[in-house]
Amino acid sequence: MNFCNHCGESVSQKIPPNDNRMRYVCDSCGTIHYQNPNVVAGVLPLIVDNDGIEKVLLCRRAIEPRYGYWTLPAGFMENGESLEEAAARESIEEANLKLNKLNLYFVMSLTHISQVYTMFIGQAKNDFSPGIESLETKLFTESEIPWEQLAFPVVAKTLKSYFTDRSNFLSDNKIGVLTPNQVDDFPVHNFVYDVKK
Repeated sequence: MNFCNHCGESVSQKIPPNDNRMRYVCDSCGTIHYQNPNVVAGVLPLIVDNDGIEKVLLCRRAIEPRYGYWTLPAGFMENGESLEEAAARESIEEANLKLNKLNLYFVMSLTHISQVYTMFIGQAKNDFSPGIESLETKLFTESEIPWEQLAFPVVAKTLKSYFTDRSNFLSDNKIGVLTPNQVDDFPVHNFVYDVKK
């Protein structure tokens, strides 16, 4: 950052009074410019396929970064919306998918890029198609997931957590369909993605 968003004059980095972090501070008007992490909201959609098996919906990205790679519907929160609203909006933008009840499922802090991912889990009807940000949408079982073609590590971690939790709930029947109560009882996972420097 070189210039103040308030008055247009130059800024410099310093620790403001009553603070303990370096901030950009306007040299002219004194405005302190706080820079905070971006929040990404998304969903892990569960859909019963035509074969009666509950699967996960993935979208193949039509935008950079990671064009052509598979991901869960997710994106940056917009001003004026809740986490749930952001996740629902992203599901429509990427997969034309309307979800039933959403439950918070996965939170991951990516401190090295100043982002926080919040992933919800929700069940939906088998009614979806590629949205404006997707080349393709497709349902996958655990064995069908294109693990080497996933767009981001947070997507892989979310999916691995889900399949572990799913196996705990359906220990006798791996291809069964989760009840809404079982989905409600899924734990919330909280991770910090640590990149070694």
